[in-house]
Amino acid sequence: MSSESLSGDALSPASFATNLSRSKRASADGSETLSVQAFDILLAQPRGFCAGVDRAIDIVDRALEQFGAPIYVRHEIVHNRFVVEGLRERGAVFVESLDDIPQGSTVVFSAHGVSKAVRRDAEQRGLKVFDATCPLVTKVHVEVSKMRRDDFEVVMIGHAGHPEVEGTMGQADAGIHLVESLDDIRSLKVNDPNRLAYVTQTTLSVDDCAEIVAALRKRFPNIAEPKKQDICYATQNRQDAVKFMAPQCDLVLVVGSANSSNSNRLREVAQKMGCDAHLVDRLDAVVPDWLIGRKRIGVTAGASAPESLVQELVEGLKRLGARGVTALDGIQEDVSFPLPKGLGNSSTQSG
Repeated sequence: MSSESLSGDALSPASFATNLSRSKRASADGSETLSVQAFDILLAQPRGFCAGVDRAIDIVDRALEQFGAPIYVRHEIVHNRFVVEGLRERGAVFVESLDDIPQGSTVVFSAHGVSKAVRRDAEQRGLKVFDATCPLVTKVHVEVSKMRRDDFEVVMIGHAGHPEVEGTMGQADAGIHLVESLDDIRSLKVNDPNRLAYVTQTTLSVDDCAEIVAALRKRFPNIAEPKKQDICYATQNRQDAVKFMAPQCDLVLVVGSANSSNSNRLREVAQKMGCDAHLVDRLDAVVPDWLIGRKRIGVTAGASAPESLVQELVEGLKRLGARGVTALDGIQEDVSFPLPKGLGNSSTQSG
């Protein structure tokens, strides 16, 4: 699925038109003028889809083309409601439990990964499985399994209830502890401080995670760490791009859905840099009053947000007074992941 295919008539959503009309005021001669002064737009680089998201969407697309509807998907394939709605229109059926899938059907596991118990359950039900788990999440799963085999207890740094965290913690039957905050570290009880290791959710704030890791090391000096950091390249790159952009702006708009961890982290990064920031699903979520008095507005997007929604937002901002758009310098990503067997042998690439 290309990002362009998601846009539809998005360049003129009704609710944005309503917001736009409210942002106008009648001048003395009866004509309408915008209450927002002219401003510039900066575009972060990189932004939007990463290789893992591209791959996950491609897996559902190809499964629909090859096997026809319905194709069942356990959980949202990625955390973006426009991606999900677009796939649903084509025949994807999103479920939270394998109980909702008829025996013998085709199911895709989401990019966030699943527990070992879910995999066993799918096999017992005779489901044909295509695994869209991001390979960088799979790397963390492998780490947890190895740590447990080596008789280490594991600390999982992440957000409770997030499907990636549930899937990663589900790689072990016992001996794994969730840590979300510094308070959790203070209350953490382990059997042997010298047989302790940690892993992290891939979409965390780099800075917040570093703070928690430092606190873990202070309390457990011998804690073992992953060979490579678990926060993925796309999360790191997009946060670094916001750190570069935010000091140049007085407002940052992050395109992404409310349940997207990496999108929320981008908003938080901008705010911690001292810049006002809002997370918006798309153009029609922008409140024109946010733009009043702004001279430079930065735009970025979470790793699960399609570029079409970024361009929709830019076009809307132009109608509200943007003078020009500058794409900032940044990392050009060149990462690709292979598709599962049975869906072709090509790779999906970001950048």
